[in-house]
Amino acid sequence: MAIAEQQTSSQAGPGSGDRSWHSVVLQTLKRNEISLIPYVPDRVLTPLIKNLHADPFFTTFATAREEEAVGIVSGAWMGGRRGAVLMQTSGFATLANTLASLAVPYQIPLIMFVSERGTLGEFNYGQSLVCRTMRPVLDSLALEHHTITRLDELEFIADRSIKQAVTTQAPVALILNPLLTGGKTFDK
Repeated sequence: MAIAEQQTSSQAGPGSGDRSWHSVVLQTLKRNEISLIPYVPDRVLTPLIKNLHADPFFTTFATAREEEAVGIVSGAWMGGRRGAVLMQTSGFATLANTLASLAVPYQIPLIMFVSERGTLGEFNYGQSLVCRTMRPVLDSLALEHHTITRLDELEFIADRSIKQAVTTQAPVALILNPLLTGGKTFDK
């Protein structure tokens, strides 16, 4: 856990030699010309969200629901702009219909970054149930997905997954495991 804490505690900004998970994601998005980032607020993703808001390259904003964010990114793709959606595991649980009726049949290269809850000390039983169903749902829709647990694999997996999604015009889910992000912490 000390490694995860080091990765999430870095306060250096992008471009300053910072090798936190969130700076790697930001730079990978930028390198792949993904500039539209709708999200549903999430405590684990907060460092990434703050850095995206601070960078003028990105158009970043909160949405009320994950389906709304997927619709925005899908419309942007049809208009020639690349986007990615940020969410947590429980938000993914609302997306099966949207993925099956929009992103998959219309070949939208939807990039989803999902902060994983429901594992490694999770206190909320509902989160645990959703976590157990996420990968089977992705598999049933034949969607590419990767669970990223280490900082040294993040850039390669994210970069190659984005390139594959755009080239094959198929969605991809990048699941950010608590071993990478430090997960959600709970104060007593």
